[in-house]
Amino acid sequence: MTGIFSPEGEYIPVTVVELGPCVVTQVKTEATDGYNALQLGFGEKRTSRVNKPLKGHFKKSGEKCFRELREFKTENPEKYSPGQTITAESSFQVGEHVDVVGKSKGRGFSGVFKRHGFHGGPETHGSMNHRAPGSIGASAWPSRVIKGKRLPGRYGNERKTVKNLEIVAIRPEEHIIMIKGAIPGPKTGLVLVKKK
Repeated sequence: MTGIFSPEGEYIPVTVVELGPCVVTQVKTEATDGYNALQLGFGEKRTSRVNKPLKGHFKKSGEKCFRELREFKTENPEKYSPGQTITAESSFQVGEHVDVVGKSKGRGFSGVFKRHGFHGGPETHGSMNHRAPGSIGASAWPSRVIKGKRLPGRYGNERKTVKNLEIVAIRPEEHIIMIKGAIPGPKTGLVLVKKK
């Protein structure tokens, strides 16, 4: 994340996202595959690092190999062809609102303080219950812990969507867009930007 200043002098916190260029590696149609979609490749990869089946697949759209492949539904697949490049400026405009999907940062096995924001017990007077969750079960009936109880456990590393974020700036020569606010995932995380 970083920040930019608007022409009025207002400071806007933004997340810089490298968006492409993405290459169409396959066009799927109702006739051949049963549905309409585009398969896009992102992040070039050395040919020596790709197995033979994928090399053959990538050859149909050019000589480049890619790290990531993702499918996107489309209503007009005939407008696209394998090898075509899709860029940030051709897909989005400044002022447009988007939804960003990503994997949140993994935090491993976490306690209830970190995972659920519990406040904990008293800190003084000999209390031995500082960071513990406290009583978790019922009495003689139903004499078990109810499902869905907020307890310690694995936290993070989940698919998250942040909705209705505004595109503040686009830099076509660098293939980046600046989105107002924070998005899920680490600095090098892969995200999906969708029109709202």
